[in-house]
Amino acid sequence: MTEQNNEIPGNETQSEEIRAQKRLRNALFVTLGGYLILVLGAKPSIFGLDRSPVIGFVQTATFIVGLGIICLGGRMSLRSFWKGKKISLTADFGLRVVATGYVIAIFTAMADVFGFGSHPLPGVPFFGPLQARGVILGEAIIAVGLIMMFSPVDETEEKSKDRQSNSEKSA
Repeated sequence: MTEQNNEIPGNETQSEEIRAQKRLRNALFVTLGGYLILVLGAKPSIFGLDRSPVIGFVQTATFIVGLGIICLGGRMSLRSFWKGKKISLTADFGLRVVATGYVIAIFTAMADVFGFGSHPLPGVPFFGPLQARGVILGEAIIAVGLIMMFSPVDETEEKSKDRQSNSEKSA
């Protein structure tokens, strides 16, 4: 049966399209899982798990992990749109902007734990308003990076390279 499928013209594009759809579906599930983990850390009372009046270390770490999984799922989702084509320079730069935003979110959220926040150890670290602003800034930078990753591949450059390589072969 596989031999018959290989003989059908256009079958490769259909199977590539199906693989891209599966990659997109899996990436969206990863993003949704990251969102649920983020919500678990930010608002555990939704799941009936709230045990403290402040947002402490475990909650902060949980929503930072959830944010990282969301970033990963967003990258996987956008990667599925390219369907094996070469990534544009803007999209590549956008990936680095996403990573930078995530690092900003980590270090501002964990400032007390790392010792440069307003409540350094051995006091009880908690997630305060300055840290919330820093995480929001990190999330905004992540959003800009994800938007940059939407940039299409410059197909005119690829066509000119193909023409150049064809002219070199004929010469």
